[in-house]
Amino acid sequence: MATVRPFRAARPQNALASRVVAPPYDVVNRRDAKVIAKRNPCSFLHVTRAEIDFSWAMDRYSDRVYQQSRENMKRFFDENMFFRQEKPAYYLYRQTLDGRTQTGVVACVSIDEYENGTIKRHEYTLVEKEEDRTRHFDVCDADTEPVFLTYRADALVNRITGQWMEKRQPEYDFLTADGVGHALWVVDDDAVIAALAGAFQSIPCLYIADGHHRSASAFKVGMKRRENNPAYSGEEEFNFFMAAIFPDSDLHILEYNRMLQNLNGLSEEEFLEEVGKRFFIEEKETPCRPDREHRFGMFLRDTWYMLEAKPESVPQADVIGALDVSILQDSLLGPVLGVEDPRTDDRIYFVGGIHGLPVLERRVRNGLAVAFVLYPVTVSKLLEVADQGLIMPPKSTWFEPKLGSGLFVHEF
Repeated sequence: MATVRPFRAARPQNALASRVVAPPYDVVNRRDAKVIAKRNPCSFLHVTRAEIDFSWAMDRYSDRVYQQSRENMKRFFDENMFFRQEKPAYYLYRQTLDGRTQTGVVACVSIDEYENGTIKRHEYTLVEKEEDRTRHFDVCDADTEPVFLTYRADALVNRITGQWMEKRQPEYDFLTADGVGHALWVVDDDAVIAALAGAFQSIPCLYIADGHHRSASAFKVGMKRRENNPAYSGEEEFNFFMAAIFPDSDLHILEYNRMLQNLNGLSEEEFLEEVGKRFFIEEKETPCRPDREHRFGMFLRDTWYMLEAKPESVPQADVIGALDVSILQDSLLGPVLGVEDPRTDDRIYFVGGIHGLPVLERRVRNGLAVAFVLYPVTVSKLLEVADQGLIMPPKSTWFEPKLGSGLFVHEF
């Protein structure tokens, strides 16, 4: 059973929410973060990416940067940009993009349920990224961004949240420059809070959709606080971390495409010959996006191709091996292009599907060797992988829209 607990969010004043909201810390680089936050002292990037407040010479992992995050968070309260919710509440968060909506419950979940597998994972974490957010949360005394969780859609949860939103105006309702609509309702009625908590109690497990590093970091901070407070009761806020929890029926996964810097010493003719041993190849006159599993778009020099994996390239009875990201890696990127570990090989680049095919074309025309377009992993497949305790290959999923950062903070 999943524990989904209301909390006293720290959040921006209604009139400032559209100026505060920012992209998640890990989807923008330092340069882009500086540009976004320039001349906007309200941008939450000043908290999540405080290195933007220093010169380029400053190490982003310096103690001074983490302290600056804490000071910037304090400034948000001192200047009355942020306030604290009077009593614990749930927060219904709706995002809209291109006519699609996803509506989730922002709440706190248990570090114990993360440890025991009630909150299921499907990715490994990188030590450096995990340590970064652990230090950040610890110094800030807060989860500054939510983890993105999902669950198999539940009729009772949908009914409770739907009725609340139908009868009330949202606290926030605005559109950001990237075309994403953000709306937020505060559920502060005790009876409705109890009903929603009970509804989640009937849900057997939650799944991390995006935010494995934040989850691991929040867990580590909670365990550290327990060590420092051996008489802890289990009800302290550090025993829980903040999550935005969406039903699987609302989610939309885009493909995570690949580009290669070179062909590993092969000529284009030699490379195409190797591709043909593993895939059926069809030359196309226009950009092509796969329409089903085991098909791949490929752009080489100035030509598009549609590839379809030959039967012998698709492992049977192997959930991970049969994923398109695995087929591409195991059949082509590894044995032909020499990419043994896509997490560490600096010849490979990853591009989320939100950026479109023209970006891939342009990068290849400007010097990269080849680009591959994948068919998106389905949400049901992601849940199947997590249910079996398996790990997805790196860079398998790109969720869109991304959660807004800065609309709620969980202090502990």
